[in-house]
Amino acid sequence: MLNKKEQRLRRARQTRLRIADQKVVRLTVHRTNLHIYASVISGDSCQVLTSASTVEADVRKVLGGQSKGSNVPAATLVGRRVAEKALAIGISKVAFDRAGYAYHGRVKALAEAAREAGLQF
Repeated sequence: MLNKKEQRLRRARQTRLRIADQKVVRLTVHRTNLHIYASVISGDSCQVLTSASTVEADVRKVLGGQSKGSNVPAATLVGRRVAEKALAIGISKVAFDRAGYAYHGRVKALAEAAREAGLQF
């Protein structure tokens, strides 16, 4: 019997295999109780091309002192920021890798903000 974490990792592994077959750049998400992280990873060499998170000083300054970065507005800000960074280095099409998390709440907010900022997936 798999526990909750093992089920999520199993889903993530299946998604990553499917994306790896396509050999495209992927936008991957990682979330914790306090923060959310987004990275754009190359399809062939698996190198991080750019990233954004709620740990960055600029993001924390915009969020203010009351928010730790574990809410939908923080995820929206990170999504917009990672899209702007990706577009700045010439990446406009990505595959969205939600890392086994449900497409809901913070993960959904990050994805929609990235789409609105110009990324296509």
